[in-house]
Amino acid sequence: MASLGLGGLSAAARRKSVPSRNAAVERRNLITVCRFSVKTLIDRSCFETIDDTSPEFNNFAAILEQILSHRLKGQITWFGYESPRSFWDYIRVACRKVSHNCICSIENMENVGSSRAKGRAWIRVALMEKHLSEYISTALRDFKTTRRFYEDGAIVLGEEANMLAGMLLGLNAIDFSFCLKGEGLDGNFPAVIDYTPYLKFTQSSDSISSDEEELRTLGSSGSEGSTPENIGPPFLTDENSWYNKCKRVEQKYRLALEQKGYLEELVRLRENQLSESVSQNKLLLQRIEDMDLAHKMEKEQLEYIIVELQDQLKSFQSLDQLSADVSLSQTSLDPGHSQDGKQDGINLLNEGKEDTPSLLGLCGSLTSVASYKSLTSLKSSEYLASPTTEMTSPGLTPS
Repeated sequence: MASLGLGGLSAAARRKSVPSRNAAVERRNLITVCRFSVKTLIDRSCFETIDDTSPEFNNFAAILEQILSHRLKGQITWFGYESPRSFWDYIRVACRKVSHNCICSIENMENVGSSRAKGRAWIRVALMEKHLSEYISTALRDFKTTRRFYEDGAIVLGEEANMLAGMLLGLNAIDFSFCLKGEGLDGNFPAVIDYTPYLKFTQSSDSISSDEEELRTLGSSGSEGSTPENIGPPFLTDENSWYNKCKRVEQKYRLALEQKGYLEELVRLRENQLSESVSQNKLLLQRIEDMDLAHKMEKEQLEYIIVELQDQLKSFQSLDQLSADVSLSQTSLDPGHSQDGKQDGINLLNEGKEDTPSLLGLCGSLTSVASYKSLTSLKSSEYLASPTTEMTSPGLTPS
């Protein structure tokens, strides 16, 4: 019973491991063929313009469409059924944050109706704008939206997603030219990947040596004697083996050359981005310094204005005091106020002096403006201030 239980557990584990292995192999195949297609596009762009008629581009577009559609969730309808959807539904939502994006332009295209056709048009427009890697990176950073549109095990949810964004960065060095009204935008048929350009059988050295030994064995067994004619096949096989070795070395050299060109292009792009970042940083620092200088100048101007306003306020206060004094003097000299002036003069005399008959008579006889004007001089003189001085005047009589 124990052996049966262990056998059942191992069978269940094998059943669970098979789907996971298949999913891992599928992801690895798509990522690998995508890397090959990017290399072929970069290599082909050195000799000709990449457009809709290029088989390398058509294959790359099919591969990218398969990657973005890998384990994409369906859309649940009102009746509870799950209808298939295109990767454009995900790109439309996840790439809204990209600055100067082409989402609205794709949505408003008249000749593109289906969702799949819009997704294919987006791939072409993003390649012409040299922003495909930026779109993919922005979409992958929105993990919440990605999780909402894809099932577990999808390429965009795994570690392969970062590799995908890095691979697509090299396409920014290619100048693409597409027609958005061609047959490539037809969304009625799914994209099919052509694997034949990337399939190549390389025979190992052990296998080649075993084949050579087999040929030698067959040649020696078929001959009865050792004649000069019977030693030809070994030399022929040796020549073939050297030719195969040269072919393999040439293939390795081409592969290394392609990788070198790809890495050099990546380095060049990184250097351009670094130089742009350094220049932007310098511009920002210069702008900050200019703003600080402008703020200091504005502060000094405001302080100078405040000091100037304070001086003007003091001068205005002194002018107001002077004008008040002038108005008071004008009021005192007004003829209409002569009677008031007489009463004020009397009161002023009464405050500092004793009530004498001569002073009362003097104040009573001031009935004219001229006599009132002389009151000040009379008050300030020692003649009026001395109580012992006798005043004789025809118009003054003691009362």
